[in-house]
Amino acid sequence: MKMLVNVILPIEPFNSMVRNGTAGEIIGRVLEDIKPESIYFSEQEGNRGAVMIVDIPDSSAIPAICEPWFLNFEAHCEIRIAMTPDDLMKANLNKLAEKWSDVHVN
Repeated sequence: MKMLVNVILPIEPFNSMVRNGTAGEIIGRVLEDIKPESIYFSEQEGNRGAVMIVDIPDSSAIPAICEPWFLNFEAHCEIRIAMTPDDLMKANLNKLAEKWSDVHVN
């Protein structure tokens, strides 16, 4: 299952880790372990942040994705299920509309 993981890295301890030279090495270890399909770094809520796509077999894999960020950077992680266009097509929206709508548009 594809998940969109939004990571917010607070100013501290990240500033201290940049100054002492450990931030890059730890990020490298985290990414080597998580192996995201893609990751982009950006500003989020005035902090450093990252957005990554990960493919997980089931929800029990979520701690292995978030704990490295929590424990090393005191980060905040938000996780959302991500659908591809093919996934959305498999959802059969027309059938759901028929089942759950009082008014049908023809």
